[in-house]
Amino acid sequence: MNLENMKENFTSGFVTIISRPNVGKSTLLNKIVGQKIAITTPTAQTTRNQIRGVFTDSNAQIVFVDTPGVHKPLNELGKALAKETFDALNGTNLILFMADGTDFAGRGDKWIVENCLRTPKAPILLVLNKVDLIKDLAKREAILYSYKKLFEPQNVQSAFVSAKTGRNVDDLIEKIKGFMPAGVKFYDEDTVTDQTLRAISAEVIREKIILNTDDEIPHQVAVLIESYKEEERLDRISAKIIVSTDGQKGIIIGKKGEKLKKIATAARLELEKIAAKKIFLEVFVKVQKNWQKDEKFVSKLHSAR
Repeated sequence: MNLENMKENFTSGFVTIISRPNVGKSTLLNKIVGQKIAITTPTAQTTRNQIRGVFTDSNAQIVFVDTPGVHKPLNELGKALAKETFDALNGTNLILFMADGTDFAGRGDKWIVENCLRTPKAPILLVLNKVDLIKDLAKREAILYSYKKLFEPQNVQSAFVSAKTGRNVDDLIEKIKGFMPAGVKFYDEDTVTDQTLRAISAEVIREKIILNTDDEIPHQVAVLIESYKEEERLDRISAKIIVSTDGQKGIIIGKKGEKLKKIATAARLELEKIAAKKIFLEVFVKVQKNWQKDEKFVSKLHSAR
């Protein structure tokens, strides 16, 4: 910590966001930091890595850690994702347990509480998302009660938000500040993420694959950045898309390569906004059967971030 950054009444700390898959964690993180740093799709398990987003204002700096959606691991990829989440729970100042506020607590939520949060290492704040979709206040309170029961005998604090519209997000930030200790800035004021452009590029390409292909593709695809060369006016990126079968390769490439071209173009345009410069992107597709069960490859995938 840089003591020169210390200010009177300034607080700072870490918040780990945890949930079952596809309840809006990445959407909330993007909304809080004010720009896109985590990919968002309608597909479960979109997030595969810890992603740090940094919120800074005049009296606080909060480092949010977005974790992969939690579920019982079924293969080496699942184990790696679970480890990402458990690692993020160590050393955090607050655990933000996020849930779908339009539905009652289910088995997936119960599994997380019993396996990750039964003996928490930090206070827990229960956040119910999609508040804008619930007009019946009695039902909303009943849904909240179903989640609070999971934590008994703990009496956790709670909040309602809409990550998509931003409703109540400012109030949530103020509530989170109450859990943060006195401290200093971990990052410069203009920093919103600690992700490298290489890591962001892989995730953006994977997002465009998910959004432009059939349902069976997302869980069977990985993206490796073979090279990322930064130049003054142009960044050059070479990426490899890894799939499990020849059929999946055909889906991603599409007729006469049109699908792959569409994916690459969408990714390039997104990355140009993020990097604020022109991007030259070349993308290849490779078949590696059952890569999710290959411990060495999964480890390589995570270390390449």
